[in-house]
Amino acid sequence: VVNPMADKREKIYEERRIQDYQFRVSSNLVIDATKLGGHARYINHSCDPSCVAKIIDGDPPNKHLKRVVVISQRDIQAGEEITYDYQFPLELDLDARIPCNCGSKICRGFMNWDLPELGSLVARATARQGRRDRIRRLVNKSM
Repeated sequence: VVNPMADKREKIYEERRIQDYQFRVSSNLVIDATKLGGHARYINHSCDPSCVAKIIDGDPPNKHLKRVVVISQRDIQAGEEITYDYQFPLELDLDARIPCNCGSKICRGFMNWDLPELGSLVARATARQGRRDRIRRLVNKSM
């Protein structure tokens, strides 16, 4: 999904070595909290998150004024890190995958991939066949 302004900002941030905090709401809407935003912009990714990010419409007649809220999925212990799954678009190109360092037992190995590649023994045992099947389906779909 292409968003020219978000892509331009991402490139500028990268050139200036500024940490990028953009949140894609839809194909044509990106919330940029890089220079000004709440503390939620610092929430880290996890493949086994404690929270989920939800997109909320604005109040009528301003439904287009969307917000992102972070909602817990379970009880969170005092001192426990708050996390959510960034759900980056899937990437077939191995060189373009973003390594994940979340450390969860079900870590997928990459933030822009949907199958476990690292983590638990069960995940590692099933990941190889799952990756082959997933790649085969995506390649066939694109042809």
